[in-house]
Amino acid sequence: MGNQVWRAVVAGGAAAVFTAVAAPPAGAAEGGASFSRVQVNGGKPIVIGTTNEVMAPASFRMTTTKQGRWPAVFLYRNGGDRLWHAIETDDCVKVGPGVCDITERMYFQPREYDMRNSEAGAWKVGAEVYFKDGSGDSDDKGMTVYVQRNSRLTVNASPEPVVKGRTITVTGKVTRADWETRKYASYGGRHVSLQFKPAGSASYSTVKKVYANGSGNLKTTVKASRTGTWRWVYYGNTTTGASTSSGDNVVVK
Repeated sequence: MGNQVWRAVVAGGAAAVFTAVAAPPAGAAEGGASFSRVQVNGGKPIVIGTTNEVMAPASFRMTTTKQGRWPAVFLYRNGGDRLWHAIETDDCVKVGPGVCDITERMYFQPREYDMRNSEAGAWKVGAEVYFKDGSGDSDDKGMTVYVQRNSRLTVNASPEPVVKGRTITVTGKVTRADWETRKYASYGGRHVSLQFKPAGSASYSTVKKVYANGSGNLKTTVKASRTGTWRWVYYGNTTTGASTSSGDNVVVK
């Protein structure tokens, strides 16, 4: 993406699209505004797949004595590179003289814009506003947001049905989004939990943990003791989102 960004700003109920070149926040670069109560995606990682647009909500309070336009919070790193494809901000909700509460929606569109796998991981949060006199203010908010590649898990437990005391083989595969090919690729070496939910129960419990092989394949065996549902759970890392497979029910006779 480099430094070229797109912004969609909602003002007076009408959306307008702007292009801008990102500049690194510099801690009140020119002054004139302060930003507080900054929130991005409820503090959760932003997980992005290969095709579907992802919207991350944001909000902040801006205090200024100047007339500002295009206020926004954004993600940046590497001296100013930004990560988002479109931003919508709502009109100022006045809470006092020169004080506005603003809500925002940050959009990520992997099907429309090129994304690099290296963009997964930690991003800093900045806030900015431009003034009618040509100046502006851009602040580093000292926050970190993780942007992650989506992961997926499959599961198969067999045989079905099975005689009590016999062996059940549970297999599966871990994959994750490759933003550069826009496909899901094997994610080898992951530590994944095998979970079981007995028939009639509402919750799963972890039975064992298994490492996927180099191709992302999972395989383990368990003794058949009672009817229930098996699934895999991967808890993710700083660059990859957590995922849970569907459940595979096995009847034990």
